[in-house]
Amino acid sequence: MKLDLSQFNDIDFENIGGWPTQVKVVFASFLAILIFIASYFLFIADAIDVLTVEQDKEITLRDDFKAKYQLAANLKLYREQLAVMEIQFAELLKMLPSKNEMPGLLDDLTFVATDSGLGIQSLEWQEEIQRDFYIEFPISMAVSGDYHEMGQLVSGVAKLPRIVSLHDFVIQRNDQGMLNMQILAKTYRFKEGAELPPEKGAKGAKK
Repeated sequence: MKLDLSQFNDIDFENIGGWPTQVKVVFASFLAILIFIASYFLFIADAIDVLTVEQDKEITLRDDFKAKYQLAANLKLYREQLAVMEIQFAELLKMLPSKNEMPGLLDDLTFVATDSGLGIQSLEWQEEIQRDFYIEFPISMAVSGDYHEMGQLVSGVAKLPRIVSLHDFVIQRNDQGMLNMQILAKTYRFKEGAELPPEKGAKGAKK
């Protein structure tokens, strides 16, 4: 049907029922489009936003479920690893010097240094350092000798029954052609009543 534009001239809005058929069809179509657009912005757009939010929540919940499922599936393994870690930690605690053994460490280091052939220039405790669950006890050492003797010192410290680590060494040659070494030895003591920060895997295994 060909659209007759002349029918749109002199439209009487007070007599809609007397409009030509084509005018009624065009007006009804235009009104339907306006209603659809208004309905979209009033109802459908909000529903789409809500749907998008819920879909994002679903993805988050799926990822969370997947992580918890993997944790649950490996629960036995985590518990076994936790038991091994507890045994290893107990063994390490035994290697840390007790409060009564602290003074004897200077004697041990003195023996190791002299047994290696080194001359001791100074050997003294530094101020203790408080950590989260342990206390760090630095020992400042200054010795003189040759490279071989210094290597024996490091080897001897590693063989001590208590944990002593070596840090921040500086080696310089003196006027007599000998080597002077300044080094910081550290030992540690676990704070009584302190709790180690649990690892994520171990924490999950206890749930």
